[in-house]
Amino acid sequence: MENPINVLIVDDHPFIIEAYKNALNKYSLQGYEFKVTQASDCKSGYEIIVSEENNFDLAMFDVSMPEYPEKNIRSGMDLAKLMQRENVACQIMLLTMHVELDRLNSIIKEINPNSLLIKNDINFDELIFALDKTLKGEKYYSETIIKLLGQGTFIKVEFDAMDKRILELMAKEYDTILMARHLPLTPIVIEVRKKRIREVLNLPDASDAEIVIEAKEKDIID
Repeated sequence: MENPINVLIVDDHPFIIEAYKNALNKYSLQGYEFKVTQASDCKSGYEIIVSEENNFDLAMFDVSMPEYPEKNIRSGMDLAKLMQRENVACQIMLLTMHVELDRLNSIIKEINPNSLLIKNDINFDELIFALDKTLKGEKYYSETIIKLLGQGTFIKVEFDAMDKRILELMAKEYDTILMARHLPLTPIVIEVRKKRIREVLNLPDASDAEIVIEAKEKDIID
């Protein structure tokens, strides 16, 4: 994406919007520039999406928000559908408190968002990792969703080409600083990715060597 990256955040909790903006500011250290527009309910979100200024690259929607019944916009899902109609190029990130499998399957089936996160899963590093995936056009589901969908889906969703390259460099015993010289990632993003690789493999405390052995056994790397 070319700079600046236009981002729409729609959430009815101001402190959460600020947390998302702080994550964007942290991610901007990689050389990105963000222009953020924010809204606090379905009505204001609707008005922004249907405006002529809708040139967003990324939209972050809370699923549960005050409704806009006059336009039959009753959730962040409805806003996401509207965005997909009005701006097909926009990457969609949905954030929800719902952990019911039927509800999550409905979100995935109806919206097929670029990223889907359970709010209780999110910490600062997690959000940066999700942004990194989403802005690169990759799928990202947070940990609880993946566990509900099944471990097989978790592996499929999580390991992209960059993850595999990190694993290959781990096999060569490169540390994070040395990896950063060979990858288009900052050390902090590499560390976040390494942490998530461990979580995916269910080996949160394993050494790099143990992670490499597991990755080879699962045919993730040669």
